[in-house]
Formats: sequence, structure tokens, C-alpha cells
Amino acid sequence: MKLLVTGGAGYIGSHVVRQLGEAGHQIVVYDDLSTGREEAVLYGDLVQGTLSDRQALASLFSTHRFDAVLHFAAKIVVPESVAHPLMYYRNNTSNTLNLLETMQEYQVKYLVFSCTAAVYGIPDQVPVSEQAPLQPINPYGASKMMSERMIADYASSSDMQFVSLRYFNVAGADLQCRIGQATPNATHLIKVGCEAAVGKRESVSIFGTDFSTPDGTGVRDYIHVEDLASAHLASLDFLVNENRSEILNCGYGRGYSVREVLDEITAVAGGSFKILEAPRRAGDPPQLVANNEKILTELNWSPKYNDLSVIIQSALKWEEKLAKSRV
Repeated sequence: MKLLVTGGAGYIGSHVVRQLGEAGHQIVVYDDLSTGREEAVLYGDLVQGTLSDRQALASLFSTHRFDAVLHFAAKIVVPESVAHPLMYYRNNTSNTLNLLETMQEYQVKYLVFSCTAAVYGIPDQVPVSEQAPLQPINPYGASKMMSERMIADYASSSDMQFVSLRYFNVAGADLQCRIGQATPNATHLIKVGCEAAVGKRESVSIFGTDFSTPDGTGVRDYIHVEDLASAHLASLDFLVNENRSEILNCGYGRGYSVREVLDEITAVAGGSFKILEAPRRAGDPPQLVANNEKILTELNWSPKYNDLSVIIQSALKWEEKLAKSRV
């Protein structure tokens, strides 16, 4: 297929692009490189641009005539979204509208959307299913919820079909260590913990020790980026074969607390680092764990790396590579 991947130079997008390239698809990556990296794009052609530029989008679509779009481009930092909500609605929601209108104009039939478990806010039941109420507690989650709703409304009024993947906590790196998460000032726990383990950070902070969880720290469902990437390829196959839309949780269905994750990083790294306790961050729910029965059934998706230790090993190996490259 001829595919457009927005945000394909970023952490998750670049892993999907690599798997798509290995599967033989023709790829155009469209990325503003604000957080993505040119060297992370291992397949296809990279075009630098922003989704806010409607003229550039029209030129791109008229030149390439895409069969499908995989849409990753977005801002994703929860505390930043709380501090700068309008920036998130502009970058995430408004730019998704621009993309949809361009897809409509050029009659592109399939879309795989990068959504988030943040749309659930603080769920009433954990694990949380796709039928749970959407009640985001931060602008990041709200911006993604609005985008997903726009996509669904457009699909219901047209012949476009979509799969929206609601990601839980993504971590890890390419097992051959070619690409990984290289975002400066990252906030993801496993990335931060592995940076501390290789000496890049002096300490790691636990934001909130008084949640209603077994050890008082937040509980999350961590999924390896390689398994998440394979879910996108499975979503493309689903769209072509089934020609219908779906919204799917993308997680393993098992939660780990912040303390459990930090203990495992310490065990894998073979050494300790300083851990600080800090107040809760705005917009952080106590628990987010996926009910993943639907994705396992609908996509026939079989995750290969459902193991916290394996996730951390790949993340740590990547951080060690980055540390050596800075010497």
C-alpha cells in the first residue's frame, strides 16, 4: 500500500514505519521534526511539514495518492497540556481536522489513529473496556477524545473506515537498538528510570504516594513499542479485509505500580539510583489498565513482548547506546 505516516519520525511512529517498511509498504513520512528525528526514519521518504499547513497537505496528497493514513502527529505530555491547553487543542484536534478534510478531498479510505487511554480519565472500573465512559481529566486526553469523535463522525457520513488504537503506557525500544525514545526531557517512567540507571539523571521522582493503590503509587499498563507497532500493521490488514471501523484498547491487561517499575529497573540495571517522593502531578489518574479482549479478538493480534523485564531491558540497552554516543 501507499501510506502516509504523520509524525513518523517520532518514537512510536518510527517503530511503525520500520515495521511497515519491512513488510514492503511504500511510505511517506510527514513530520515537523519538533520532537521527531530524521535519523529515526529507516524506510520511506521524509517530508518536513506541519498539519496546520493546508497547502502543503494538499500538495502532498495530490502528488502521492495514498491508500491509507496512519496519524501519530500530536503533542503528548500531560503536565504540559494542563499548562498550555490551547496549544494541545490546536496541535492535536485542529490539525486532525485539517488532515480529515484533506483525506476527504482526495478520497483516502483508511485511517489508523493514534489515540490514548487518557480519554478514560479516572475510570469507574479497572481494567477499563472500550465501552467505558470518556471523561478525560486533562487537555491532552480531551484533545484526543475530540479527534476520535471527529474521525468517527466523518466515517459515519462517508465510506472512510478507521481503527483508533487507545494506547496505554508505551515503553521499550527496537530490539536491535536501531531506534528508540530519544525525546529530550522525557516524562515516561521507564525512559526516566533507565536514564537514571545510566547516569544521565541524578534521581527519579515518584509523583504521588497517596493514591488508592496497593503501594500508594500510580498503576499503569506498560506495552512494548514493538507490540504496539505490530498492532498498527494488524489494523491496516483489518481495514482492508473487513472494511469496517473499530476502537481498540492497546495494552496487555496487567498493571504495575511506579515502585514496582523502579524496582525492576534497578534489578535489570544491577544498581540503584536516587528516588525522590513528590506531590501528585495535575491530570494523573490513580490506575489505568486495559481490558484488551477486543483487540486480541478483532485483530488476531498476538503480542510477543508481554514482560516488564523485557521491556526494561530493551529500554536500558537503548539508553546505554545514547550515553555512549554522547561521550
